Amino acid sequence: MRATPDDTSTSAQTAPRRPPTPSSDAAVAPAGRRRAPLALAAAVTTGWAAIVSLTPVLALVLLVRVVSGTGTGTGSALRVGLAGWLLAHGVPLRTAAGPVGLAPLALTAFAAWRMVRAGVHTTRAVGWRRSRSVNRALLAGGTVGVAYGLLGGAVAGLVSAPGLRVAVPRAAGTLAAFGLVAGVAGALRETGGYAVVARRVPPPLRDALRTGVVAALLVLAAGAAAAGTAIALSGREASAMLSEYRTGPAGQAGLTLLCLAYAPDLAVWAAAYLVGPGFTVGAGTVVSAGHVTIGGLPAVPALAGLPSRPVGGWGALLLGVPLAAGMAAGWLLARRLPDGAAHDTAAHDAVHDAAAWGMLLGSAALAGPVAGLALGLAAVAAGGPLGGGRLASVGPPAVQLASVGAGLVAAGAVLAAAATRALMGYTKRGPA
Repeated sequence: MRATPDDTSTSAQTAPRRPPTPSSDAAVAPAGRRRAPLALAAAVTTGWAAIVSLTPVLALVLLVRVVSGTGTGTGSALRVGLAGWLLAHGVPLRTAAGPVGLAPLALTAFAAWRMVRAGVHTTRAVGWRRSRSVNRALLAGGTVGVAYGLLGGAVAGLVSAPGLRVAVPRAAGTLAAFGLVAGVAGALRETGGYAVVARRVPPPLRDALRTGVVAALLVLAAGAAAAGTAIALSGREASAMLSEYRTGPAGQAGLTLLCLAYAPDLAVWAAAYLVGPGFTVGAGTVVSAGHVTIGGLPAVPALAGLPSRPVGGWGALLLGVPLAAGMAAGWLLARRLPDGAAHDTAAHDAVHDAAAWGMLLGSAALAGPVAGLALGLAAVAAGGPLGGGRLASVGPPAVQLASVGAGLVAAGAVLAAAATRALMGYTKRGPA
């Protein structure tokens, strides 16, 4: 019997609908619910970051052990390596020779980079990539910090032995703060939270932060160049000092690697020298632009480039480097603002023009304290004891470096920003 059109429509209405074929979007949905738990993801990524950052420290310790020819066992070498890893994070060590707190900043930077990557990978593992959520970034970075703090406390407990002590609470707290800052930085990058935070910061403050950081980095770069040049010019003395160890090529390589681990510290010291306050290398040794007193120094090749007298002659021009760094940052600030605030001003409106000038000069002036704070933190990181006795205080004075650096950068930034904007306005208007 042939079905009529009415029967066909009725059957079509009453027939059950076939379930739709799963599309690619539907197939992704269950996978989103199977994301790794935040605690597990943070534990795995943090543990891997710790292993990677610990590897060069252990390699350096084992190399020194082979060179020295001491009969220390593998367990003792491992404890020393773990202690050096904690020291790189700013955890002070209590040894038989006295407290040791001068961190090798090259290893510190490497560990910070790995923790930033831990924040990135944790954010990806839990499915928060490009979520543009600051709260999620803070949660991911905080979990990474907690995991790193627990790891630091456990390592401190393993390291402690007769002749070498590490405070477990101090280690746990220091590594937790270290992991929190680096983890949040990585999580903000992965979630896209930096753009969200930047929109919430007032434009003058945002420009001041950027300009101050640029100026501080320029000052530190100048310090690195000055330190490298001084060591290169004293290469003969450094080579003679290195050959006195009589450890062979392997030993010289180990000592060279040790000096490279402290190379960023020397860059901060040289920056403090250029700014003015200088630095100390233990009691009786003060190195600054206006006063140099050299006492008994450790036999370290990197210290062969220390000046023997105050700066004079053409060398005094080096003291203008921090001011020049501030001027360069102020020039960049004035060149960048026309793309934003300066275009909003009316050409012949004196009120708007005064507001634009106020925003520019205010940002340039605030860049000084930002740069000073950055330089002060660098001085804190690059200072600390190297044992008891005369080496109980090593590094630049943080407060003096921050205050003097802030004044120089602010003056240079304001002068350069004002001159650049005035010249740009003259160029646009043309001569009268």
